[in-house]
Amino acid sequence: MNLFLRYAWDDPFFFGAWVIIIAFSICVHEYAHARVALLLGDDTAAEEGHLTLNPFRQMGLTSLLALLAVGIAWGAVPVDPRRLRTRFHAAAVAFAGPAANLLLAVVSALLWAALVRGDVFDGEAGHVALFLKYAAYANSTLFLFNLLPVPILDGWSVAALFFPAMLKLTASAAGHLSWIILVLLVATPLGNFVWGYGDLFGSLLLRLGAALFGHG
Repeated sequence: MNLFLRYAWDDPFFFGAWVIIIAFSICVHEYAHARVALLLGDDTAAEEGHLTLNPFRQMGLTSLLALLAVGIAWGAVPVDPRRLRTRFHAAAVAFAGPAANLLLAVVSALLWAALVRGDVFDGEAGHVALFLKYAAYANSTLFLFNLLPVPILDGWSVAALFFPAMLKLTASAAGHLSWIILVLLVATPLGNFVWGYGDLFGSLLLRLGAALFGHG
């Protein structure tokens, strides 16, 4: 199997850019969960040191190594639902992470468009523009992926706001369902739809940014 790590030799810029973008985006995602949870009455994540952008706290060594090896990583912020007064609060905490990725995608697309507007594609400026484009695509995909209605993803708690019966699923059943869906996403063409829609959404943001700055 070709590992993501091969890009360290084949395409060092892409390798470094992807690692930085994904690590930073996950840290911002998890920070957003912790911050909104604190605002809504749950200080669990704050007490455990998750009000930070430190990747060793937000992601952990195993996740960082996975990022270097296969280009995929994860984070986890502890949340105590008992401290959140309503389902709306629980959904707000869950949505905070994907919302942070959406914000990063929009900002990246706008900065890319502003840079392109200046017609600076040579040397370092060209690398910055490419980095911002990668960031827009990556965060668009993270936004959509995390909103999938899978028990271990944020989309489950967001969907439960509208379908409360979802919260009655036992931890064991939720775990089995999550693994089945994740295996399907990784081992079947189903995963291509997630990446495809992420790319499509990223392209839309880049086009909107280009239109806003009067080019493209």
